[in-house]
Amino acid sequence: MRNLSRTSVFTILLVTAMLVGAVALSSAPPPGFTENDKAYYATEAQVNFVRPGLVFTITGVTVTQDGTVTARVKMADPMGVGLDRLGIVTPGPISASFILAHIPAGATQYIAYTTRTQTSPITGQSAVQAGTDSGGAWTAVSEGVYDYRFGKKLPAGYDPNATHTVAVYGSRNLTEFDFPTSYDDATYDWVPSGAAVTTTRDVIKTATCNKCHDQLGLHGGSRRTMEVCVVCHTRQTDDPDTGLSMDMVEMTHKIHMGADLPSVQAGGKYLIIGNRQSEHDYSHIVFPADGRRCNACHEQNTGAKQATAYLNASRWACGSCHDNVNFNTGENHIGLPQFSDQFCTQCHIPKGELDFDVSIYGAHLIPTESTSLPGVAFKILEVHNAKPGQNPLIVFAVEDKAGNPVVASKMSRLRLYVAGPAADYTSQYYDNVANADGNGYGVYWWTMSRPLPADATGTWTAALEGRNTVILLEGTTKQVSVNDTGRNVQMAFSVDDSEVAPRRTVVSMAKCNACHGDLTFHGGGRNTIEQCVLCHNPTAADRDGKSIDLGVMVHKIHRGAALERGFSIGTHVYDGIGYPGDLRNCNACHVNSSEQVPLREGLLAINHPADLIPNPGRTTAICTSCHDSKAVAAHAATNTDAELGEGCAACHSTTSQYSVTRSHAR
Repeated sequence: MRNLSRTSVFTILLVTAMLVGAVALSSAPPPGFTENDKAYYATEAQVNFVRPGLVFTITGVTVTQDGTVTARVKMADPMGVGLDRLGIVTPGPISASFILAHIPAGATQYIAYTTRTQTSPITGQSAVQAGTDSGGAWTAVSEGVYDYRFGKKLPAGYDPNATHTVAVYGSRNLTEFDFPTSYDDATYDWVPSGAAVTTTRDVIKTATCNKCHDQLGLHGGSRRTMEVCVVCHTRQTDDPDTGLSMDMVEMTHKIHMGADLPSVQAGGKYLIIGNRQSEHDYSHIVFPADGRRCNACHEQNTGAKQATAYLNASRWACGSCHDNVNFNTGENHIGLPQFSDQFCTQCHIPKGELDFDVSIYGAHLIPTESTSLPGVAFKILEVHNAKPGQNPLIVFAVEDKAGNPVVASKMSRLRLYVAGPAADYTSQYYDNVANADGNGYGVYWWTMSRPLPADATGTWTAALEGRNTVILLEGTTKQVSVNDTGRNVQMAFSVDDSEVAPRRTVVSMAKCNACHGDLTFHGGGRNTIEQCVLCHNPTAADRDGKSIDLGVMVHKIHRGAALERGFSIGTHVYDGIGYPGDLRNCNACHVNSSEQVPLREGLLAINHPADLIPNPGRTTAICTSCHDSKAVAAHAATNTDAELGEGCAACHSTTSQYSVTRSHAR
């Protein structure tokens, strides 16, 4: 190969890589798995032999007169075929742990029968904690079906009419077969007397947690459902090292409040010391939604039986977020001591008459979501005079949420943007248009102060944003100034009579808002992805030479603490960001297979002179924004040719050995 040119060698490497990828993917994927599962890429023979996955199902529980509890559990693969617990007849030994608990009459939370005593080496104090059973025994019943006899017996005098629950969690180790460890958990509710189960603990569904956490998997990954979490994390469980409760209500509220806890804002920490003295410091956690958005977790459309539980005020629940309130002395509680929960709901009713009152709804109301706001709604109706070198004339409408016209000149801010080309934005500018001419019925027209570039081609975009400043509850002690901001709107238009081709859709606001609630930036004025990309385009960089292209910047922000080299823009440091989900799940944000390689043809290189690879190609820039090590940068640089461009698709295309989806499979 000594006499071959660099371009020829590069071409040979690309062809070789493509052939290798084609051979590796020649067999059909096995049934029962998606492309996000590693097993999807295994051969049918491998899958048929290993049968990866684990599903626990508890089918029944019996109790003898002496209180001996036996649970029947099936251990199966995802297709429902039984597995050998010991890993002899079928690959992979299965470990399983059991919890036995009940909900006492008149109570709403569990108390576990299976407990352990934890002694702190720091304080010397001991605490009885909900835990797993010990001393139990297994009996094989049939293929994949086992009886587990608890070592712990129900105590004499237990209430046979109370709801009882058996929970199981565990794992199946398949690492020696080149498959990942599988995890699962399950619960079974019953009433020992034989009566129907009418009392349950069902406040938040696991699906709600998985909007962000995808998939919920704690304590090594085996606790995957809220149904199991609430059986152990009860008010009987404390951390003897810190004296803090590990009850689900208090702990979850405090973890999600994190850096916004009053105690943390005052310089303290929220720290729990766990198994083997491992420290879990949640003081840096920043909830991705507004902390007042209770329904981010307490969703009302999931079918949870106690979905409205958060509307019942209590010192325990409210004090977990508002942890600077001392209910015994009345400090930070308008000087009013509160020795029990008996009268909490006298003041803190679910919803009052006014915004921002002391009702649960009013106290947590996000000002921009007040129903008292008149609202702002935009429409771009027409774009005229939009040829290269011309100043576009844009016709638009501004209304309130009732459809009434809004006077543009009275708005606090009203801007029209023109940006293009939509295939890959490189140019954008705006005019303040509050003094636009109108017809008196909320329709306005404006000629942009700058002309389109003389060489403009293809599709461009007009965009509108703005807000009114509104005073709510004016003249009262609750008076508040609120930015009543309209949702950004855009219209694509052709500058050369070619077919209008709006910018590609890479991610969706719905997916952003699954975690963020209502994602807004720059004072709330930018509230759609379509608006963000106008400015955060491949040509944009900060004063330090770092790209602020939306793809690069968002990947780096979400990767945060997992980046090797960190990331900051000006005074905004994102090194501590901990993404709550699995970073391998590109579909958590992406739509339309937009994460796949090759990317759309014709995309520009990124203006990123401060990068390890200055001004990298688009694929390189996006991939190295997450995979930011020097080794990966060297790999990308080696596979980029000055004449032919990036060679990423040779190995990472959808049909190749190391496709994006396959490389990120879980």
